[in-house]
Amino acid sequence: MVRKLVAGVLLALPLVVTASSGGEHLEQANTNINSQASLQRGAQLFSNYCLSCHSASYVRYRRLADDLGLTEAQVLENLAPTTEKIDDMMVVAMLPEDAETWFGVAPPDLTLVARSRGVDWLYTFLKSFYLDDERPTGWNNVLFDNTAMPNPLWQLQGIQAAVFEERAGHASLAGSKLVYAQTEHVLSGLEIIEEGIMTEEEFDQAVNDLVTFLEYIAEPSRIKRESVGIWVLLFLAVFTLFAYFMYKDYWRDVK
Repeated sequence: MVRKLVAGVLLALPLVVTASSGGEHLEQANTNINSQASLQRGAQLFSNYCLSCHSASYVRYRRLADDLGLTEAQVLENLAPTTEKIDDMMVVAMLPEDAETWFGVAPPDLTLVARSRGVDWLYTFLKSFYLDDERPTGWNNVLFDNTAMPNPLWQLQGIQAAVFEERAGHASLAGSKLVYAQTEHVLSGLEIIEEGIMTEEEFDQAVNDLVTFLEYIAEPSRIKRESVGIWVLLFLAVFTLFAYFMYKDYWRDVK
């Protein structure tokens, strides 16, 4: 019975993976949380374009000063609203009920979004907004259809429009009748219809920096953990070497 249960779980794993991926095409973010320069630029972008709606309520401004190589004065001047103190959390002043009125749903806290969504998903999402007159905000997203979020980075990227292609309908049987599906309009890509203040390469780097910062705040201790981990592995390697020679010395007279 146990063997059958284990076999069933193993057979189901590929189906679970396929279902969770959803067939989405994600671009590679290639983030590096050990780059202080990238984190600093990402923190600036988050403060300017995200913090007005989204909180990061598990992160204190003081932590940014400690990890990003900034002084407390630099953090308060460049990353925090004027009324915030260095030990305050990164929260927004917008009331949830106001957010629901304006957007239909309160913007989520972004502290852990990089862990729940993944950095590649975030990177692709932030680059995939396009104009859509049928949406209340005037924007839609290829990766997150009918998103309530407007495009926060449109001034940097420019304005994108969706490109649709016609896909011919196919015939199918419905009982004894042959039914022809209507022609479908399928979104095939995006094109810039109004240039932003950044080039494509500059915008890609900006989104990379922003996603890098989101990855950092999802687990701020990771930077220290990884740096300490290298020394721990070196210690274990040296200890293993000494333990081996001690073992050889203890057992050299044992035949």
